[in-house]
Amino acid sequence: MENQENFRDSINTIDEEGKRKWLFPKKPSGKFYEYRKYVSYFLLIFFIASPFIKVGGNQFLLFNILERKFNVFGFPFWPQDFYLFVLSMIIGVVFITLFTVAFGRIFCGWICPQTIFMEMVFRRIEYAIEGDRGKQIRLAKMPWNAEKIRKRLLKWIIFFIISFIIANVFLAYLIGSDRLLLYIIEGPLEHLSTFIGLLIFTGVFYFIFAWFREQVCIIACPYGRLQGVLLDTKSIVVAYDHKRGEGEEGRKKFRKNEDRQALGHGDCIDCFQCVHVCPTGIDIRNGTQLECVNCTACMDACDSIMESVNYPKGLIRYASEENIVKKKPFEFTPRMKGYVAVLVILIGVLIGMLFLRSDVEAVVLRLPGQLYELKEDNMVSNVYTYKLINKTSNEYSDIELKLLSHKGTIKFVAQNEVVVPPQDLVEGSLFIELNRAALQGHKNKVEIGVYSNGQLIETTSTNFLGPRSFN
Repeated sequence: MENQENFRDSINTIDEEGKRKWLFPKKPSGKFYEYRKYVSYFLLIFFIASPFIKVGGNQFLLFNILERKFNVFGFPFWPQDFYLFVLSMIIGVVFITLFTVAFGRIFCGWICPQTIFMEMVFRRIEYAIEGDRGKQIRLAKMPWNAEKIRKRLLKWIIFFIISFIIANVFLAYLIGSDRLLLYIIEGPLEHLSTFIGLLIFTGVFYFIFAWFREQVCIIACPYGRLQGVLLDTKSIVVAYDHKRGEGEEGRKKFRKNEDRQALGHGDCIDCFQCVHVCPTGIDIRNGTQLECVNCTACMDACDSIMESVNYPKGLIRYASEENIVKKKPFEFTPRMKGYVAVLVILIGVLIGMLFLRSDVEAVVLRLPGQLYELKEDNMVSNVYTYKLINKTSNEYSDIELKLLSHKGTIKFVAQNEVVVPPQDLVEGSLFIELNRAALQGHKNKVEIGVYSNGQLIETTSTNFLGPRSFN
């Protein structure tokens, strides 16, 4: 058993000389692969359609970082709502942590966009053009003749076209689908800088899916490193049943009519199908590894082999280490209960904040460097700047600001009627005038109501300065 852990000293995509070792995984098939296809195609449709779906006039998903506009499920977020966005991200991290503790890296194999695009789009195109594992290996070793040039050029052109489409959809998330469609209609020369950025994104996606490929999961993705901290012997992962597979004398090639149990050998017939089908090139029989994305390809391959030799399926299955060694069923551990409690609290706080969030936000601030002004009839005037932010898809017209805490007047500067367009803001200046008799001390807090067509839509407050002495 000496050096049985030496496989952990290096990654499977690097050879002994430190050069990239290209992987040629066998085309998977089986029950779990069919389930993954359904999930993947649903998520692909969701990814492509989301920036073009409107909910209440809002893009379903929008992450316009430059203009600081964000829509999540049609719900608009402004920079003033950044705390809600941060809280949502924390909830997402806690949820993924809980999911990883319970079910390992299943997110990577079933939901991650990298895996979905790589395995369900680009890899399937590769199989259609170049063939399965054996044909791909032969093509790679083949000299650059007419057949190899034709197949490689066809594959690369299709890869580039798909990368260009993905880049366009990605851009729709960043600048909005309406603006993207307008840019397409007007042509790339009218928006050259955006088109250059689009080509850069296309190049990045092409590099990832045509060359970098599984290295994203093995080297670049931090989630693979995170699972090493989160997993324990109770976590459900894609696991090889070494108790059943190895027996006392280890695995052995299959021989018909041989009594393997009498010879002390396990059910693993050492066919290497689980290795050949793995998209990251690992041997699942070595145990849980960071490179494993829980894609279930090895499960389908092993079940197929077990069925062909009349052995029970499930030699590779979803199981925990304790389930394999001690036959313990899955249990909801105190650690998981703690994550659930934190998750419930955070979701409750987020829901409460969403209900308290106003559709219109008003900010009224005294103009810096300006003191109060004494006017006729014992009136004191302060000058302010105001900003009204409309977070909805409805227009607010006939805006009025009225004092709620004091008797006095509010006058807009050089504006007869204030209208706040949907998902936009207006700003300007105003005067607040109060009678000296209503003031208490040098600084007074005043409350202001924002009205649209006579209906109160928001309240805010600000400070009002007056004379220190009334003598």
